[in-house]
Amino acid sequence: MPPTLLKRRLVRSTLIAGAAFVALAACGTGTESGVHEAVGTKAAVPAPVKPVKPVRKTVDGLPGMPPVLDPKDVYAADRPNRLSPVVKDFPSRVYVPNTESDTVSVIDPRTYEVVETIRVGRQPQHVVPSWDMKTLWVNNDRGNTLTPIDPSTGKAGRPVDVHDPYNLYFTPNGKYAIVMASLDRELVFRDPHTMERRKTVPVSCYGVNHADFSLDGRYFIVSCEFSGELLKVDTEKMEVVGQQKLPFHGAMPQDVKVSPDGKRFYIADMMADGMWVLDGDTFGKPALLPTGKGAHGLYVSRDSREMYVSNRGEGTVSVFDFTENRLTTKWRLPGGGSPDMGGVSADGKVLWLSGRYNSEVYAIDTRTGAQLARIRVGSGPHGLAVYPQPGRYSLGHTGIFR
Repeated sequence: MPPTLLKRRLVRSTLIAGAAFVALAACGTGTESGVHEAVGTKAAVPAPVKPVKPVRKTVDGLPGMPPVLDPKDVYAADRPNRLSPVVKDFPSRVYVPNTESDTVSVIDPRTYEVVETIRVGRQPQHVVPSWDMKTLWVNNDRGNTLTPIDPSTGKAGRPVDVHDPYNLYFTPNGKYAIVMASLDRELVFRDPHTMERRKTVPVSCYGVNHADFSLDGRYFIVSCEFSGELLKVDTEKMEVVGQQKLPFHGAMPQDVKVSPDGKRFYIADMMADGMWVLDGDTFGKPALLPTGKGAHGLYVSRDSREMYVSNRGEGTVSVFDFTENRLTTKWRLPGGGSPDMGGVSADGKVLWLSGRYNSEVYAIDTRTGAQLARIRVGSGPHGLAVYPQPGRYSLGHTGIFR
């Protein structure tokens, strides 16, 4: 190689190496004095990056209420088979109150067979899980008693005197049981364990019936079946703060359910043949969404995407999609029937409904809408409870869990 060219290459290499040294030194790990270490004595270590935690909106819930798991989904605790330690060892059963037989039929959901019949008080209307999920209360409306059933053994205990217990709910903080005294025209707040009366709230509507609570638990919406009205009740104050007449002649509201995001309430109406859609916060005029003749019971799927609407007057179940805000399909019971109240299995695969006027219970596949079984029970089956179910605590009725 010519000497001149060799000299140029040596100079160029020296300049490149010097530049690299300066660059590496600039990127070296800083010491507490701010002086960089020499290149080659220690590898450069980047400063640790702290993970950014997503900011989740918290809900200012009713005092004493367990915290809301997901502000966008009030049913977040109800995922398939997510059973509380309290109930995980309970045998899986379907408890069916037969209003005209004064009995509760107990069904094994694996065999679709009645395995026991329990004699209870006069005209049992609903089987209701307690707030702590340790007891099932049978609402003997005309018998003026509540019969406790131990779900770990399936055995009934001594009845408790409670007047006109058509339906039963629990405040989200577990502080009170709320008896829907339909004929007495009262909301009666009671001790959730002893059922001793704590406060009686007279109402001016007729047939207080079903209810559900807001996302924060601070109020609940009540249907008044016989006067076609709705109530809004302050949970903590135990006072009616709103009342309105439904805009349909002869309205007969039934079951009530809040949407997963807590923004709307749905109220089934068996005379209007559909669901009323209500903004609970404003308690403004609701809109009617037709579903089918005799709309009665409302049940949310385990993934919080859909709601099943039992149309008792035509033997069908309508499926409502929360996200799409529309009905997507309708399932028909072979040979008809009178699907009424019930619940969804712990794994979410089966919808169980009583056949109010057919002395039977229906098991329906929630993936296809196919009827899996028809099971003969007593006369006038009504508010059946599938138990156990996922969730942290019960708000009552046939199983509203949070």
